[in-house]
Amino acid sequence: MTTNWVPYCGAAPLPADWLTRWNFDPVLLLCLAFGVFASFRMPMDRQPRSAMRFALVCFAFLFVSPFCALSSALFTARVVHHVILATVLAPLLAAAFPALCRRMPLSLSIWTAVQALVFWAWHAPPLYAAALSSDAVFWAMQASITLSAAIWWDKLRRAPTAAAVAALLAAMVLMGVLGALITFAGRALYAPHWLTTQAWGLSPLQDQQIAGLIMWAPASAIYLLTAMVLLYRWIGRDEDAQAARA
Repeated sequence: MTTNWVPYCGAAPLPADWLTRWNFDPVLLLCLAFGVFASFRMPMDRQPRSAMRFALVCFAFLFVSPFCALSSALFTARVVHHVILATVLAPLLAAAFPALCRRMPLSLSIWTAVQALVFWAWHAPPLYAAALSSDAVFWAMQASITLSAAIWWDKLRRAPTAAAVAALLAAMVLMGVLGALITFAGRALYAPHWLTTQAWGLSPLQDQQIAGLIMWAPASAIYLLTAMVLLYRWIGRDEDAQAARA
């Protein structure tokens, strides 16, 4: 049995028309316009204001541009969408609203587990299918992935270097394991894409394998590179301190 999946981003487009598939949902555009207005009128420091504006651009790309519709057709695009939520939009929001994130209780280690659990949960086939058949569940997925990751990035930024690096490496491993499980599943798991990938020259299993590889390698590499940058800065500060004492 199959279902006519109609996700929030609309029915799966064909290659010939997907670039015309902009999302002009009036509620979404009103929220975006309010965000743009707030980015100019809210009393904010320069850095949070810039982060907020970049977050709005990212939001528009994910939910207004044709990329939104593409994620209805290809699980690969949906995975890229989720990775951008967790590794681009989330840290931008953490930088734009640090006071809100700071109020969240619990430690970095707990939020490392929470944000990974949220990301894993929404890639369980039943929950994923529910999100692509209900707008309410879809937005619950978007909000939970983004907000849990935003709090995690804020905790990460305030943590000692050693703890931050450990959290990043844990996130890298957890993302990589999820990607590996999806890549080597051996069968197509995501029903909403069983009938939407063929027009793009991919079988559902091939689409799923590419998505898993994206999680396994490029997405995991984001955490590894961030950990390396933190270590590099930490070593540089240590060397500067030693030079100053000398």
